[in-house]
Amino acid sequence: MTARAAPNTVSASRFGCRPFPFVTFRRFHLRLLARWYDRHLQRLDLAEIDEHLLRDLGLTPEDVRRECAKSFWQA
Repeated sequence: MTARAAPNTVSASRFGCRPFPFVTFRRFHLRLLARWYDRHLQRLDLAEIDEHLLRDLGLTPEDVRRECAKSFWQA
């Protein structure tokens, strides 16, 4: 005896293996928020680097000020 799906249910084969659009939409936004938060933390760390280490990286204090003045959503 084989199990049958109820007549009103949607089979997975109808949509294939792709998630529903709202799941993809939510994943996209969660990744975007994580990227923005990570960028914010990186800029906080950059602001605390000593000047002699900045020279080793090839950056000037003006470069750091310009980068840290950007909003978290700006790359």
